[in-house]
Amino acid sequence: YPAKEVASHIVGFTDIDDHGQEGIELAYDEWLRGSNGQKRVLKDLKGRVIKDVQLLKSAQSGEDLQLSIDLRIQYLASEELKKAIKEHEAKSGAVVVVDVHTGEILAMANYPTFNPNNRSRVKPSHLRNRAVTDVFEPGSTMKPLTIAAALESGKFTRDTVIDTNPGYIRVQGKTLYDHNNYGLLDLTGIIRKSSQVGTTKIALALDPQEVRNLFYRVGLGQATGIGFPGESVGVLPSHRKWREIERVTFAFGYGLSLTALQLADAYTVLANRGEKRQLSLLKVSEQAETEKVLSAEVTSQVLEMMQAVTQKGGTGTRASIPAFTVAGKTGTTHVQEAGGYAENKYVSVFAGIAPATNPRFVAVVMVNEPTRGGYYGGLVAAPVFREVVAGALRLVGVKPDNIKEEKKLS
Repeated sequence: YPAKEVASHIVGFTDIDDHGQEGIELAYDEWLRGSNGQKRVLKDLKGRVIKDVQLLKSAQSGEDLQLSIDLRIQYLASEELKKAIKEHEAKSGAVVVVDVHTGEILAMANYPTFNPNNRSRVKPSHLRNRAVTDVFEPGSTMKPLTIAAALESGKFTRDTVIDTNPGYIRVQGKTLYDHNNYGLLDLTGIIRKSSQVGTTKIALALDPQEVRNLFYRVGLGQATGIGFPGESVGVLPSHRKWREIERVTFAFGYGLSLTALQLADAYTVLANRGEKRQLSLLKVSEQAETEKVLSAEVTSQVLEMMQAVTQKGGTGTRASIPAFTVAGKTGTTHVQEAGGYAENKYVSVFAGIAPATNPRFVAVVMVNEPTRGGYYGGLVAAPVFREVVAGALRLVGVKPDNIKEEKKLS
């Protein structure tokens, strides 16, 4: 395995009998392995073959398989993720990069990782492809989808103003806070500031089942269809009767769980102007059919709003890329433990799209349990997104779409 640790979670490995045990080696075991031949032979008294008598069945070589992974982007994602996890003394993490045009997964990096050529001292937990097996509550990365549901309902427009005074709101005995009192915010402001109060007021005005259905339409609560062994589908609840607090917390990403790959799948729908395209770990030879799950008008408006997150005053400025527009959303959630949430354990997330005006890449960064140098998604995950996606844009030769803004800044 020449890529060693860089692609180990994707490629996987075989056992001593050449049977796939993990990853693509397991998923496509029969395709890759081929079959042994048979022949009749003469042996001497010591069991040594002295003559081939008859060929009974020809050996069949295994078939080739071309993955969608761009090893340059995969290497970059692996290095930047490892750097962030060591800097923030985090437990684990994952990065996913998707080509918006084809649905091809260009990178799927994990940490901790392992060398498939030397597994003698590898811990079982290091074998997990966390991008597809580990679920987490996505937190505020769901707010753009909730805003999409609000626009789709016809009850809100992007210019609708929500009063978030005095900076907190009580729902069924629980107090939900913003970091500051942001006063009057339009929908763009709610996404830019990641306002819990604003999102709460929107959620209470919407049919919760419609919000849930939109989440499902973009790929949550179901397998992505890439055929990877051990993929988790997460949890997307559907209550017979939604309590107010459930409606609210669901709208800003609590009470459901997903994988980094599912989050990338959902954001790819936003990037594709409402068209859902099948993700693939294999090289795509022809464009797959897409399914319209959101209107182009709604997704275009949400993409524009999400650009505010990476601009001045947003929570994700560390994800901004010089000379390119970036649409994205930060997320920070408490780690779930038996009986509730861990007080000082967090999951830091950034999900984004670039260039925002003509999307080419969707990337999701998840860092689990950072313990040093902050824990917010905008502090921990956003810089990883910036470095990985900036590198991917450069490697593929995507033209800048924000040169005027770059000149203005300089």
